[in-house]
Amino acid sequence: MTLEEVLDAIKGYGSASTKNILLKHGASEPLYGTKVADLKLLQKKIKKDQALALALYDSGVFDAMYLAGLLADGSLMTEQQLQQWAKKSRSQTISEYSVPWVTAENPQGWALGLQWIDSPDERIASSGWSTLGGIVSMKADEDLDIATVKQLLKRVETGIHKSPNRVRYTMNAFVISVGTYVESLQAQAVEVARKVGEVTVDMNGTACKVPAAEEYIKAARTRTGGKKKKTIKC
Repeated sequence: MTLEEVLDAIKGYGSASTKNILLKHGASEPLYGTKVADLKLLQKKIKKDQALALALYDSGVFDAMYLAGLLADGSLMTEQQLQQWAKKSRSQTISEYSVPWVTAENPQGWALGLQWIDSPDERIASSGWSTLGGIVSMKADEDLDIATVKQLLKRVETGIHKSPNRVRYTMNAFVISVGTYVESLQAQAVEVARKVGEVTVDMNGTACKVPAAEEYIKAARTRTGGKKKKTIKC
């Protein structure tokens, strides 16, 4: 499929009601209001097309950028491309999902995540924390920089409540990821969750809630047994 054909298909799936829901959950114009389930139908039809994935992201259309994250093979992207994706994300959904999906697959993903969490741009910092959490959930413990993960947990403990809105959300998610998927740091992650306490995030009037990290870790470990993920794309 060509870029134009995919954009037309996305537009055909769109609806005003879905668009309104997406806007309330942090999406940004331009967008057509296409459900994720329909984007996944297109993903299944397209299968693998790296050039198309990159073109979809460059289109700037929210729905197309989300689909690009599903389609793209992050391991094949250059560091410059990943940096551009982070800079071009204009909504929390793209920053916290599409960008980390591909960055976590890349050999430079860990270094980029560490770099991004220091950004004064809330969306880029959120991409950083989400990328680091994604890598922790996929990479074998013996291949992780455990010392740095410990330092990051301490950074969350001391800085989460002073951080920007969506950064607080992704920092909390990072603690959950470590507690769920890194066996040797489960206890430390739970301890950090207890010290941090309730994390307040403005959810823009939606029914979404910030997960209570300690409870979520226990539930997730019961459900998954701490087994690593193959991918964080969803």
